[in-house]
Amino acid sequence: MAIFVLSDLHLSTDDKTNKSMEVFGNRWQDYISKIEKNWNAVVSSGDTVIVPGDISWAMKLEDSYADLKFLDSLNGKKLLGKGNHDFWWATVSKMKKFFEQSGFQTLDILYNNAHVLEDRIVCGTRGWFPDESKQITVGEVDFDKIVNREVGRLTLSLNDANSKQRQHVQEHGEQLPIQVFLHFPPVWAGMEMTALIDVLKEYNIEQVFFGHIHSSYAYPASFVHKGIKFTLTSSDFLSFYPLKI
Repeated sequence: MAIFVLSDLHLSTDDKTNKSMEVFGNRWQDYISKIEKNWNAVVSSGDTVIVPGDISWAMKLEDSYADLKFLDSLNGKKLLGKGNHDFWWATVSKMKKFFEQSGFQTLDILYNNAHVLEDRIVCGTRGWFPDESKQITVGEVDFDKIVNREVGRLTLSLNDANSKQRQHVQEHGEQLPIQVFLHFPPVWAGMEMTALIDVLKEYNIEQVFFGHIHSSYAYPASFVHKGIKFTLTSSDFLSFYPLKI
């Protein structure tokens, strides 16, 4: 089994949504077909793909059906994280019930929790903007409140990872690396979300994958900050190919 990551699919397969990303330049032209073709070219049925947010433009869970059906049809199992544009996102129980009722067989949630994937443990949450002055939001937003909430969610995710780590050690006698998947980068272009970095350091995390960033094609795919390796996984940055990790 191989593990891949690809974030920021920004699916809009339902005519009611009508928010195609093709207006953002040549790289996005026919991007849904590119995702389907490239995904199935590299991912096999026994593989897992982690999708850290901005999955569908749908505004309600029921309106996400067409996009999630498309995603379910692609090869492999998918672990879905929440992005800032995933307004369709609901509680885990509601989403899992919706998946079951819709007949989706390959979708699961990676959000404030952790999964054991053979040779590693993966966990994650959404995160938040690394700099308050750079946020683009609607209405008044309590930046500190959201930061504290995201710190709590990341801590929940890592605690679950550690719990699964202890169980794995008991059963197999070995530790697995723990990798974190966020939507927002906790550090980018000289800006740092220090509160999240501190949590990552506290839990000795060495590898973080993130999305959210678009049109920054000249940036390195990965960089190291305070001993942690960060890797950008936005679909346009990866030319719509899932990244094997």
